[in-house]
Amino acid sequence: MAYRRCMPETAYLSLGSNLGDREGHLRDAISRLGAEGQVAAVSSFYETEPVEVRAQPWFLNCVIALETAKTPELLMASILRIEQGMGRKRVQKKGPRTIDIDILLFGNIVMATPKLTVPHPAMQERRFVLAPLAEIRPEALHPRLNKTVLELLEALPAGQEVRRKIQPGISIL
Repeated sequence: MAYRRCMPETAYLSLGSNLGDREGHLRDAISRLGAEGQVAAVSSFYETEPVEVRAQPWFLNCVIALETAKTPELLMASILRIEQGMGRKRVQKKGPRTIDIDILLFGNIVMATPKLTVPHPAMQERRFVLAPLAEIRPEALHPRLNKTVLELLEALPAGQEVRRKIQPGISIL
């Protein structure tokens, strides 16, 4: 089912990079995402250990709030173009990458298609997603779990090291 948008909605996006100039890749992606709507907030940048495929460099991650009039499907298509334009090669699932952009939340939309699931199906298990999201919107509600981002973060078991590296603000953009 396609969602039609005419009024802007806030989408929360997770960005990560663990190859090359990680900080530069995040800044470039944020700039490119600005063409898809208005970047309303940017978290600090966090250095995070890889999960699942652990034998790879650590990531630099952040979360942004993007106000957009696009549908989730159109935004995802734009994200895939941005990733490809930034040299993302999908060689190994969960492997090293120049840039990775995921839609975490899109307003209070709940959807599952072969190409896109919102909210992101694993966000509640990932400290590298929840810590930066809680920084910019701790009260955001996961529409399936009916818990806030802060509640989800506090419920995580120990592990998944996440270290704040670069504070938010003008220096990030």
